[in-house]
Amino acid sequence: MAPPETAEEAAHRFEREERASKLQRESKLEQSLAPFRVGSVRYLNAVPLTRGLEEEVLFATPAKLAEMLQRDELDAALVSVTEVLFHDRYEVLDGIAIASLGEVMSVVLAHRGPIEEAKVIYCDTASLTSVQLLRVLLAERGLKPEFKPLPGYDFANLPDYALLIGDPALDLVRSKPEHGIWDLGEAWSEAMKLPFVYAVWALRRGIENSALRRQLREARDFGLDTLDHIVRSRTEYDLDFRQDYLGWHIHYHLGADEKRGLKKFIELLHKHGCGPIFETPVRRLSVDLSPTQ
Repeated sequence: MAPPETAEEAAHRFEREERASKLQRESKLEQSLAPFRVGSVRYLNAVPLTRGLEEEVLFATPAKLAEMLQRDELDAALVSVTEVLFHDRYEVLDGIAIASLGEVMSVVLAHRGPIEEAKVIYCDTASLTSVQLLRVLLAERGLKPEFKPLPGYDFANLPDYALLIGDPALDLVRSKPEHGIWDLGEAWSEAMKLPFVYAVWALRRGIENSALRRQLREARDFGLDTLDHIVRSRTEYDLDFRQDYLGWHIHYHLGADEKRGLKKFIELLHKHGCGPIFETPVRRLSVDLSPTQ
């Protein structure tokens, strides 16, 4: 009769079994997207959504992915949420998003003077959603500055007012800049008491994609189940920051509160003349989206 297993041996066995299970899940995801063409972004906050699919996904900026979707060069892409609101050609994959409730850190307005004095704001061209978020937040304060494209990410020559998103925003925040930092995720949550949805999986309408939906959900689930591994293995920034950012500032579900936050965003886009807005993909999501109070 074999001697009883010690606590240390049991722990090692559990670790081996867990590692084998993860490898099996990763192997099942490999080569699972074909024949679908899928795009995502290289930002750190999107990494958990394509866990196991990295070799099959085309990576580009949200704006570039939107262009490819519009030309039917992709069947699905992780894009700024305004892409599905401003173009009547997509379905939204329910349940998955890049969202925040409170400080997000990767969507910020850098400002040298008071925000109320901004006449021109230079905006990162990579994402339309962040521009529209800034637009409605300012409009709610009675502010309507001119928006122009940000020419580049040279922080030494950053304009007095500049909107940055994604990893460039994180780089700026962590560089202890001379600019003040207005975190748009925090500003939205304080004003609306709801999460903000930045990006969703947009699916090309009119094709059979149930298998694609399943694979994208499995990739997200795998990413969240192995988030500790992602935090440890990535090289962006430092370990403590990755853990804080991916574990607290960003979340990946599109639940009832996120959908109500999205509904509120749509209401403000209408209110401030940012349109036309196509609400059909959002209305098809499985939650009561009655007007917010």
